[in-house]
Amino acid sequence: MAENNNNFCLILAGGKGRRLWPCSRENKPKQFLDFFSTGRTLLQQTYDRMSVFIPKENIYVSTNQIYEEMTAEQLPELPRINILSEPIFRNTAPSLAWATHRILHVNPEARLVVVPSDQAVFKEDEFRKNVEAGLDFVAVRPCMLTMGVKPTRPEPGYGYIQRGDVTECEGVYKVKSFTEKPDREFARMFMKSGEFYWNTGLFLANIQHLREVLKGIFPPVLRKLEKTEGDSYSVEEELKFVKENFPAYPNLSIDYGILEKNNDVYVMKCDFGWADLGMWHSMYESMSKGEGDNVVIGSRVIADDSRNNIIKLPDDHLGIINGLDGYIVAEKGNVLLICRKEDSSALIRKYVNEVQVKYGDEFI
Repeated sequence: MAENNNNFCLILAGGKGRRLWPCSRENKPKQFLDFFSTGRTLLQQTYDRMSVFIPKENIYVSTNQIYEEMTAEQLPELPRINILSEPIFRNTAPSLAWATHRILHVNPEARLVVVPSDQAVFKEDEFRKNVEAGLDFVAVRPCMLTMGVKPTRPEPGYGYIQRGDVTECEGVYKVKSFTEKPDREFARMFMKSGEFYWNTGLFLANIQHLREVLKGIFPPVLRKLEKTEGDSYSVEEELKFVKENFPAYPNLSIDYGILEKNNDVYVMKCDFGWADLGMWHSMYESMSKGEGDNVVIGSRVIADDSRNNIIKLPDDHLGIINGLDGYIVAEKGNVLLICRKEDSSALIRKYVNEVQVKYGDEFI
C-alpha cells in the first residue's frame, strides 16, 4: 500500500522512565535503551514500526531538551527539525499541543497518530492495518479515537476503556467511560464483563479537530502564539515562543486532559499483540517465561528454588538467586533493586523519592 502523505505520527519520548528504575535512569531513560539486546532501542523500534507506513518526513518525536542529542543520535534519518525538544518536563497534553501547531502549518489536512515509545507490538501487520483504518476513521470525523485491546489478566497498572454504542464501522465503539489504574478487584470485574479494553495509549485524530479541542484546554498559550504569527509563520519564531512560554502549560496528560473531558471519543478494538514495557510487572506478564516461570532479561543467572521473578543484571555480572518468589531483581550502575513484583510501581516511586532525598541525584 502506498504511503498517504496526510498521515502523520508523533512519538512520545520525553519521560524519565522511573517506573523501570534502576535500569532506566534519568540521564538515559528506558526509551533510549536496548533493553532486550536486540540491537535497537525502544525508541528506534517504535520509529521502525511507524516508518513502514508513515512518510519519514511526517514523523515527529516529542522529547525533553536534555534528550535531544540522544534522540538525534539514535534516529539519524529523522529530520532534526522534527525533534520537538521541550525546555521543561511536562506531561503529554502540552507535547500534543505543540505538535498539533507545527503539523497544522505543514499540512492542514493531516491526520495524526500519537504513539508512546515504550510498547511492544507482536503482530506488526495487524498493527499497521488497525492504525491505517483508524486514520481513515478520524480523517472524516471531528472526533478522537483510541486503540483498545482485550485484557488477558486483571492488571491494575493499566488504564481501562469501557465501550458504549457500536458505530457504522466494524470494531469501533463510542467510549462510555475511562478508568485509570483500578484496584485488582475492579480490574477483575472489568475483565469479566467483556465491556472493557486496555488503553494502549495510542490516540488518533485529524489535526483540525485537535486544534479546536486544544484551544479549549490551553487558550492563553495557543491564542498568544497564533496572534504573534499572523500570516507569517516560521519555525524559528515558533521555537523562540515555545522556549519562553512552554512552562505556562499545565501538567496534563492526553488521557486526563483531552480524552476524558470530551464526548466525541471512540475506541477501536484491536488485536495486534500489545504490551506496555513501562513497568516491571507488566513486562514480566508480557514476556515468555523460563524455568520456574522466571523472566531473565539478557543476564547470566542461576535461579535455584526461585519462581515468578523478573531479573535483569549487567551483562558482565553473574546472578545466583535462591528462594525468591515473585520479585524484581534489577541492577544498573550503582543501584541494586530487590522488591516484590506485584503492584511494584508505587513501591518504586516511593524508593526513588527516598533515595533522591537521602543520597542525591547520582542514584536516580
